[in-house]
Amino acid sequence: MWAETTLRDRQNLWRRFDAWTVARGLPTNADSASLFVLATQVRPQGLLSYAKALSAVFGHMGRDNHPLRALASALRAAGAAIPCAQAEPIPRELLLRWARAQESSVCLAALVAWKTASRWGEVCALSSPQFLLVTPQEVIIDWFRTPKARKRDPFRPSRFAVVQGDLTSEIATLFQECSPFEKLTEMTTEALDVTWKRAPAMSTFSAHSIKRGAATFIFQKLASGEAVVPAALVDRLTKHEEKEGGGADKFSDTTLRYGGDLVALARALRTGEVTRHL
Repeated sequence: MWAETTLRDRQNLWRRFDAWTVARGLPTNADSASLFVLATQVRPQGLLSYAKALSAVFGHMGRDNHPLRALASALRAAGAAIPCAQAEPIPRELLLRWARAQESSVCLAALVAWKTASRWGEVCALSSPQFLLVTPQEVIIDWFRTPKARKRDPFRPSRFAVVQGDLTSEIATLFQECSPFEKLTEMTTEALDVTWKRAPAMSTFSAHSIKRGAATFIFQKLASGEAVVPAALVDRLTKHEEKEGGGADKFSDTTLRYGGDLVALARALRTGEVTRHL
């Protein structure tokens, strides 16, 4: 359903919301949830995060979440979607050097997280049956862990990730070493953050640095001309909502925020192809 850390955070938020409604004699519905979010008095980015989280919980329970969705839309319009701070993108070679010094399961998780531009929590929760195909040339992953998730949204474009090219054979070898497994690694997002904080070469990075690093690397490849792929495929790989009416050059706002190299990001947006004619 959700990554372990996401599930825990949403459970904690729901408990806070439930206690808040009980103290005030309010029903536990989406209207009350909207009032609760506003009453937390956190930064706009935090309000948006709470609204989205509670909306997802109500939606998962099959209950009306329209007031929370409306609140989230209003917060986005007010600029709350702009993050205050983001993880520093980790360079590819530094991540690979660290990963190859770890046990097989952690190394496999790190390589899969990089190749699929995924959050650590998404990858560490993978089970071996979710690897639909594993060969030295191609690895196919189904992100939908449970039958319920597959039934709820079976044709979501970002459901699958097809891994090809560099590192694929290494991933296949590591998979064979680790299989079978119900959970790829027991190293949680928090544990990875702590591990890296204690390592001088990794201390400025967090678990989220892997996804940011992969996204930044993609934009650098696009900017240099080494990669020519539609923006929608980058959104799909990173599991960001694809731009409505999207085309070859319409990246989602979330994907653009992941570009840590602003020069590469600017070049990848290709306005230079117009200005050279002016």
